[in-house]
Amino acid sequence: MTVLGYSVDLVLAKRLADAADAITTARFRALDLGVDRKPDRTPVTDADTAVEDAVRDLLALERPGDAVAGEERGGSATAPGRVWVIDPIDGTKNFLRGVPVWATLIALVEDGVPVVGVVSAPLLGRRWWAASGEGAWLRDSAGEHRISVSKVAALDDATVSTTDLGSWVEHHSRDAYLRLVDACWESRAFGDFWQHCLVAEGALDIAAEPIVNPWDVAPLRVLVTEAGGRFSDLAGRGGIDGGSALSTNGLLHDRALEIVASGGGEG
Repeated sequence: MTVLGYSVDLVLAKRLADAADAITTARFRALDLGVDRKPDRTPVTDADTAVEDAVRDLLALERPGDAVAGEERGGSATAPGRVWVIDPIDGTKNFLRGVPVWATLIALVEDGVPVVGVVSAPLLGRRWWAASGEGAWLRDSAGEHRISVSKVAALDDATVSTTDLGSWVEHHSRDAYLRLVDACWESRAFGDFWQHCLVAEGALDIAAEPIVNPWDVAPLRVLVTEAGGRFSDLAGRGGIDGGSALSTNGLLHDRALEIVASGGGEG
């Protein structure tokens, strides 16, 4: 890290997000949108691949010495050194169904640790960003402002969110997640990137997912931690390659971990 920190990298990450937004907004609800299925049966659209290719092309010009890893074109998000990690459209199912809750996720990961993150959701009119040591920020209809996690200190006052209850059956434990729901005041399913961004904003207190990939969480980890929260996998490990995710305001993290870790593997 230079004396400028990661400010220059953050500026670049926002430019990359601008390029991505131009593509995704133009292809959203397009009648000729091309859709394929990957081997894991998840959908991929022509917008996904177009965004990742455009971002890779820009990085080749701006940061030729850095590695790149993306959901559609591959690469290792946790390789040594500097790696730009791209999820061209997080929430592809929403995108192809015409639901405006999706975003482009861009992160700079240094030796396995996310240090810059941008989450851009143009149809929501919201963009979140963070860099190590520089706080977490949101741009919305009210302008740009710094964000921070909630101060809720008791689970029975907390709101929790996940993406899909069915995924807990296959990948962790439905019963464990329902125990967490029962311990909290309210539960929602905002899903994907949005729930972790809402934790960073202080609008939610806990977001939990039993299955994620590094590109799903790399920018979210730096966003939540710079907002004062905690981000780990469901075993409490702080990396981005644990295969699951738990973000909280920090005050609730250990107790939430105790609950979701118990009974892992049952239906």
